[in-house]
Amino acid sequence: MQPEKQDVPGTPPENWKEDPVGSAERGENPTVLHRMNTGWAVIGYTQHLPGYCLLLYAGTADHLTDLPRPERTAFLDDLALLGEAVQQACSDLDPAFTRINYEILGNSWNHLHGHVHPRYRWEPPELLHGPVWRYGRERDAPRHELGPRHDPLRARITEALLSVTG
Repeated sequence: MQPEKQDVPGTPPENWKEDPVGSAERGENPTVLHRMNTGWAVIGYTQHLPGYCLLLYAGTADHLTDLPRPERTAFLDDLALLGEAVQQACSDLDPAFTRINYEILGNSWNHLHGHVHPRYRWEPPELLHGPVWRYGRERDAPRHELGPRHDPLRARITEALLSVTG
């Protein structure tokens, strides 16, 4: 019988991905960049396109239309501010940065969240002009996993977020 694994103080629990919003609220989600008005700005735990981020709605909603109109507007404003911060950071760090794409999907996770995808000139030509989902499973390849090499990017996005929300 193996001994039960103990959490190391100061490290996030291994199951934070099971409840990304709750773990953000508890300070256990290691991807959190900043608390926005309507939710949590997080860096994606896959970085196939460096700077990929999400806005996780902090309340209970599945669809954007579940929110009262003022809250919808606030969520979309937060998503735009996150995109502005990612644009600033990515254009500062990579001259091949070209634009930001936004998505609100929900067919894989039934919780309101928005995606912010930076796009670059170095992307394969056949994938450059379509949605990022055309990359398929390549997006989740282990070599794209968020790690210490992304710390400068993460710090720059956080700095830009503080600037655009301050």
